[in-house]
Amino acid sequence: MSTTIDYAKARELMVEQQVRPWDVLDPRVLEVIAAMPREEFVAPEHRNLAYADLALPLAHGEAMMKPVLEGRTLQALELKATDDVLEIGTGSGYLTACLGRLVREVVSLERHADLADAARARLCAQHVDNVQVIAADALSYATERKFSVICVTGAVDAIPQRFIDWLQPGGRLFVVRGRSPAMEAVLVRNEVNAPRIQSLFETDLPYLAGAAPAPTFEF
Repeated sequence: MSTTIDYAKARELMVEQQVRPWDVLDPRVLEVIAAMPREEFVAPEHRNLAYADLALPLAHGEAMMKPVLEGRTLQALELKATDDVLEIGTGSGYLTACLGRLVREVVSLERHADLADAARARLCAQHVDNVQVIAADALSYATERKFSVICVTGAVDAIPQRFIDWLQPGGRLFVVRGRSPAMEAVLVRNEVNAPRIQSLFETDLPYLAGAAPAPTFEF
């Protein structure tokens, strides 16, 4: 016998039992997570897990972050309605959609063209019309544009200088850096004299393609 899931109730429980207890208290962030239908951004075979405390698999070995990590990411960026955001790693498009609800404009880079196409369709279905998804690899992408916020959804061994260069003065960059399994999420503030890095919390996240540590050989 098939069971019909009450996704609205599951979303409410996710916010109250997972996201809020992990110190995500920004009312704008909680509101957008409580309203965004996460089940519409996962593969059909994983819809029943859309609100579980799990990273869900995507094509090409990619994954959606856990809901708690998505909430902490959105809160850490201190998003304002006037912000222009560069997201590195569109994935399913869920976090992209949440960003779109919170800021003026989002440019999102996704290296896999099929994931980019699927994300565009999902964003359109949710009427998130202030997002541009570009099929491109962030480590070779070129732009003269500067953003007030950059959100990186995969880990890096070291923060690429190009990410800092894309920040406006006073801009904020969220990224997870370090060596698995002991990585740290940080917020980089592009201040006048030099970028200032604030440690936020410990986590573990798959690396962006090309941003993993170089392999070491032991003899």
